[in-house]
Amino acid sequence: MYVNIIGAGLAGSEAAYQLAKRNIKVKLFESKKLKKNPAQNLEGFAELVCSNSLRSDSLMNAAGVMKEELRKLDSLVLRAADKYSVPAGNALAVDRDLFSEYITEEINNNPLIEVIHEEIMEIPDGPTILATGPLTHEGLAKDIQKFIGEDMLYFYDAIAPVIEADSIDMSKAYFKSRYDKGEADYINCPMNEEEYTRWYEELIHAKTAEIKDFEMKVFEGCMPFEEIAKRGYKTLLFGPMKPVGLGLEDEKRPFAVVQLRQDNLKKTMFNIVGFQTHLTFPEQKRIIRMIPGLEKANIIRYGIMHRNTYINAPNSINEYYQSKDREDLFFAGQLSGVEGYVESIASGLVAGINMSRFVRDLDLIKMPKVSAIGSQADYIANASVDSFQPMNTNFGLFPDLEFKHKKKERKTFYANRALEAIEELINEGEINK
Repeated sequence: MYVNIIGAGLAGSEAAYQLAKRNIKVKLFESKKLKKNPAQNLEGFAELVCSNSLRSDSLMNAAGVMKEELRKLDSLVLRAADKYSVPAGNALAVDRDLFSEYITEEINNNPLIEVIHEEIMEIPDGPTILATGPLTHEGLAKDIQKFIGEDMLYFYDAIAPVIEADSIDMSKAYFKSRYDKGEADYINCPMNEEEYTRWYEELIHAKTAEIKDFEMKVFEGCMPFEEIAKRGYKTLLFGPMKPVGLGLEDEKRPFAVVQLRQDNLKKTMFNIVGFQTHLTFPEQKRIIRMIPGLEKANIIRYGIMHRNTYINAPNSINEYYQSKDREDLFFAGQLSGVEGYVESIASGLVAGINMSRFVRDLDLIKMPKVSAIGSQADYIANASVDSFQPMNTNFGLFPDLEFKHKKKERKTFYANRALEAIEELINEGEINK
């Protein structure tokens, strides 16, 4: 018995390692030597494309918690990241080449993993993990689309940044709906004319991401806000930053207003209205943090505008990353509906562990919902089918704490609870079988 894994990126490499660790033979298919996608440069596996950073390593950040969980669960990719980390403050950043070389060598030297340099055009028969990423080659993408349904494979073109609510300075921002219609559902960050002018000049000269040939044409309805701004100084003031009806009583109406809209039921996440963007991630952070009230904004999900192929996860897979329509088929990585490097690693780890149990007729393992890995799995399996979007791990996905606590201690409690749950899972013994 062997398992097919299609794609040797972060998720596919992690899944292959987890299977081999449990004495399951793997056929790992990777097409890079024959046909790179437009984002790939290296010959090796687990290539980091957009950045060399795996984000914060602090346990006060959900990504930091997820990485610590992965370390405890013996992640090959995290071991490589730690081994070849480079100075980056509180973040875990790596030497891309050495990181990839280490993982490639570990995979190639594993006697239970057979690497096959071949482009796969159809979903194989037999136990299979699909981990082909957001730029899955057209032939296989069409077959996946045929398998899951015509409306289940998305090509997403524009999203706005999402901010962690706790990081918004409410001494400068305020809740209000335009003209006070309905409940005050929006957080408003006001600007005077001087603040707007300074911000506007920085925005129109900010660096945008390099346009690749895989990117989609941009329709007028999802035009990046920096492109709207370049049409004229006041263009945004008649669009997403329109201040009319958003002034406070007895105060002069702001010159411009940035609005944030609730993004989840728990009100822990807010997206910036109308700010779909093509700016680079560092420039997004810089421009957003120039907005009054957002000086310390924690950006949970950056705005992006490019082709992004992923399945509608809650309609297609369960919390084990297993297909709902074919039990010997699992998905992992960004194709599965997760967003980000660390999240892709986690999905590969869970898919690999559970595929190893599936082929041995063992019960599949549900990761603790209170953990970062488990909350991500729960989100992709149970989010709204009609409005599902990939999302980075964040504390807004964690279950609420069931005891009174001080707000400033909340993240510590989240982190401790998550890591304790992972330790308990490991101590039970099943996870490493």
